[in-house]
Amino acid sequence: MKWKEQLLSLKPYQPGKSIEEVKRQFGLNEIIKLASNENPFGCSPKATAAISQPSTFFALYPDGYATKLRQALAADLNVEPEQLIFGNGSDETIMMLSRALLTPETNTVMATPTFPQYKHNAIIEGAEVREIPLKDGEHDLNAMLKAIDEKTAIVWLCSPNNPTGTYIPADKLREFMLQVPEDVLIVLDEAYCEYTTVNDYHDSIELVKDFPNVIALRTFSKIYGLASLRIGYGIAQRELIQAMEPVREPFNANRFAQEVAIHALNDKAFIENCRQTNQEGLAQYYQFCEEEGLSYYPSQGNFILIDFNVDGDEVFQFLLEQGYIVRSGQALGFPTSVRVTVGSPEQNEGVIKVMKQFIQERASLS
Repeated sequence: MKWKEQLLSLKPYQPGKSIEEVKRQFGLNEIIKLASNENPFGCSPKATAAISQPSTFFALYPDGYATKLRQALAADLNVEPEQLIFGNGSDETIMMLSRALLTPETNTVMATPTFPQYKHNAIIEGAEVREIPLKDGEHDLNAMLKAIDEKTAIVWLCSPNNPTGTYIPADKLREFMLQVPEDVLIVLDEAYCEYTTVNDYHDSIELVKDFPNVIALRTFSKIYGLASLRIGYGIAQRELIQAMEPVREPFNANRFAQEVAIHALNDKAFIENCRQTNQEGLAQYYQFCEEEGLSYYPSQGNFILIDFNVDGDEVFQFLLEQGYIVRSGQALGFPTSVRVTVGSPEQNEGVIKVMKQFIQERASLS
């Protein structure tokens, strides 16, 4: 078989260690996973109640158009139903866009470090990848503009950015979009938008209304707590969505995901509580970093990137052996850092205690 040449050296996505794997490896009874930016409080009780379905529910294909969820989400966002496209998580939507627009004759512009699937899918399609280093943890929009030329097909913007948690202020974002050629798609990845609390975070619905070359990507995996059901979506003008639809796999959003997402969407109190608790959790980490003199980026997501000034794998391993799974910065482009998902107050307190222990033990060896 003649595989695409770019696949021969491309590594598949490497998920973090599972709870079960760590339990077996270290003989631990309790593991706290703070590595994948999942919601520590799970999902809304209303969503949980929707999971119970009759056996006939299993045997039928899902609604390929996701009609009920489409109507509910369109009403919630105040957009037309035809402005939405659904995917098996945001990952599939990213893959759809890459498959639709990227070729070996095109290039794509993105920040680095950022969410790795932009680059991953571009490589598969054979497109040239133009990575623009972050500036103080933020997108360098001026440098990204300079990287755009007549062969640019897609520009990726992740706000809040993964793994730094930084965001692009609304005025800077709009100014940037006004300078991007209309034949270049701007993908605005907002996976963590529901966690934001700043006053100058952008309004993607207004941006989509004003720019025909913009699509905003969102997900039910993060604050809605439905990561295992894999349901994400894109918002854009009708013509853009229509052009994407032929790339979408039939029945790609499963029946459980569609049904549960509707109920999760309706529980605004749960979302607001998660947002508030997340801010309180970030404050716990900020205090720890200030006390220990550690650098960090103020985050608008449900995670924080902390620089320990040592090999991130060393910090990761120490925490792992104490029953806390975090993400080493070695795999994220920040080799001396770790990224920690904000957990419950008790989980945050626990991992901070172990991080302090790491600092103390390492200091005693020097």
